[in-house]
Amino acid sequence: MQADKLVHMANQIARAFAVEGEATAITATANHLKLFWDPRMRREILVHLEAGGEGLDDVARAALALLR
Repeated sequence: MQADKLVHMANQIARAFAVEGEATAITATANHLKLFWDPRMRREILVHLEAGGEGLDDVARAALALLR
């Protein structure tokens, strides 16, 4: 899957949880990615994060850092 599509999806998930406050949104986003994303998708987005994480929102970026 292309990184830009994964970034878009991760940002959408993070925004969906944003109403719960930043700390909860970070944890909930990380849990969602862990439970519902295919391991290959998680690996690809983590590679993107390691390369600078262009386009990732702050909450999505923090959630992915938890998954590392």
